[in-house]
Amino acid sequence: MAFAGRTAMWWARLRSPCLCATPLCVLPRLPPGSAACERLYSSRGKEKLDMSTYPVENIRNFSIIAHVDHGKSTLADRLLEITGTIAKTAHNKQVLDKLQVERERGITVKAQSASLFYNHEGVNYLLNLIDTPGHVDFSYEVSRSLSACQGVILVVDANEGIQAQTVANFYLAFEAQLAVIPVINKIDLKHADPERVEKQIEKLFDIPVDECVRISAKQGTNVEKVLQKIIEKIPPPQCNTADPLKALVFDSTFDHYRGVIANIALFGGEIQKGHKIVSAHTKKRYEVNEVGILTPNEQPTHKLYAGQVGYVIAGMKEVTEAQIGDTLFLYKQPVEPLPGFKSAKPMVFAGMYPVDQTEYNNLKSALEKLTLNDSSVTIHRDSSLALGAGWRLGFLGLLHMEVFNQRLEQEYNMSVILTAPTVPYKAILSSAKLIKEYGKAEITIINPAQFPDKISVSEYLEPTVLGTIVTPQEYIGKIIVLCQDRRAVQKDMLYIDEQRVMLKYLFPLNEIVLDFYDALKSLSSGYASFDYEDAGYQAADLIKMDILLNGNPVEELATIIHSDKAYATGKLLCERLKDAIPRQLFEIAIQAAIGKRIIARETLKAYRKNVVAKCYGGDITRRMKLLKRQAEGKKLMRKIGNVEVPRDAFIRVLKREPDK
Repeated sequence: MAFAGRTAMWWARLRSPCLCATPLCVLPRLPPGSAACERLYSSRGKEKLDMSTYPVENIRNFSIIAHVDHGKSTLADRLLEITGTIAKTAHNKQVLDKLQVERERGITVKAQSASLFYNHEGVNYLLNLIDTPGHVDFSYEVSRSLSACQGVILVVDANEGIQAQTVANFYLAFEAQLAVIPVINKIDLKHADPERVEKQIEKLFDIPVDECVRISAKQGTNVEKVLQKIIEKIPPPQCNTADPLKALVFDSTFDHYRGVIANIALFGGEIQKGHKIVSAHTKKRYEVNEVGILTPNEQPTHKLYAGQVGYVIAGMKEVTEAQIGDTLFLYKQPVEPLPGFKSAKPMVFAGMYPVDQTEYNNLKSALEKLTLNDSSVTIHRDSSLALGAGWRLGFLGLLHMEVFNQRLEQEYNMSVILTAPTVPYKAILSSAKLIKEYGKAEITIINPAQFPDKISVSEYLEPTVLGTIVTPQEYIGKIIVLCQDRRAVQKDMLYIDEQRVMLKYLFPLNEIVLDFYDALKSLSSGYASFDYEDAGYQAADLIKMDILLNGNPVEELATIIHSDKAYATGKLLCERLKDAIPRQLFEIAIQAAIGKRIIARETLKAYRKNVVAKCYGGDITRRMKLLKRQAEGKKLMRKIGNVEVPRDAFIRVLKREPDK
């Protein structure tokens, strides 16, 4: 009877129009479709904005660019507060830095956009702000952000002055023909010298002193003047609402419930819920579910119009469907696709493998979702005898690699093994057989296992970069010695002012990719800054160095290096392996070899029983007989015994930090 009663009660609950209507529920009944009955997404239940009140001439799209730690994100916080986008509280510190890795490291990794509403002289303006990263490894984020802008705010620290990345970012904006507003930040600091910085800006960038705005983003001093300059100096976007829809996808993220959320800049037409849109890249058709702006959280709108920046959700369920740089247009109204973005050129390659091979598919899914959000990472399938199936990933730099690995752990709970980073070399083949096999005479080598023999190659090429170092003049001597040790060639030397010097060097990429930045900071007490750009390839005397264990090569530890550095690197790897490999019952010879020539060796002694312990006194021949028998047993064991390098030993040997 009790069971029948419970069944009747469940039927009553299921037949009611809303689950909230049953007497068992203490909540009052709500109409179907109300916010409480829906899944609580971040943008649901919010009142939709009418964006038609902002014509194209009242829109300003701009980015904030600067060197690391010059106050971009703090300035963005103040702009959000002044325009009333976020409430003014003491907790507003780097509001746009949403990732955990950004909070922990105190740097901006991902460009974030926000729409601000500002009334200037009785006219309402829509300001679309994009806060960009400052580190050289994330310059691809900066160049992508600039494609959606008509102007930039160039922030310079009043204490530090112009740094290497300030110069690089200025030229990115200059090449894109954007309006530049120079802003001198941190004027509240004790040692701030804004006059000196103004002279530097005038000398290097040819911007008059009277155009510079002196502010303190932390205290909010003069920030209102920056908003006025944005409206006066930055032109509105050149586009028309009457044109057919043309939207550029400049960023995207993946949501487990709603699929891909694409950030778009409209270069023509309008877009609203219900529109049928087509991707120029995949040719797939979608129905728009939601459009809106970021304030900096998602705020739905009725429509988005030409010149505006916002987001669109259109039921893209696969991560491969939202290509950054893609053009969206209305179904049956095709348009000429926008040029998109030049693909990022990886500077550093590393192998990535799951710690446990059963996690392979989970890691594959996590990589697909993360590369949607960070499109500068390139992925190729790879496999290794010791580490199993994995991938060869290309990054823009070492910090980029570390941040990517940290995001995998924090956002997707994936633990991985990363191999030693290498750079992409090239070889010009002379063997007709190999040219036929590869289909071309010049091949790119991203894995040391693919390094061709010197007999079949006419020339090896290594990548080079043009490095810019900005330093106080008292450290010049030490820095020049450091650069010469790294096989660099000096190209230019310019005094920015009485205290600071800008040096330009041509570096081989593999010499700076590991620890050059750390060494530079140590030599200059943290005052020097470094930036680099791709400078093509140059001929080099490259060799492949193998690591042998008892004569057997270990493929994962093979490296490509310049012949001048071979001995030092080989000795270091052998010493590390000696500490990392567990001792066996037989002796292990750890050798670094170039071809058949051994250049370094360490010997890992065997565990041995004291077989002469029972001999107390007596003839020496008895002792010699026992020791000889033991030696023969060890020799036989060495012949048949295999040395397996444990995974944790691989990780310890491949660690990038030098031995303390």
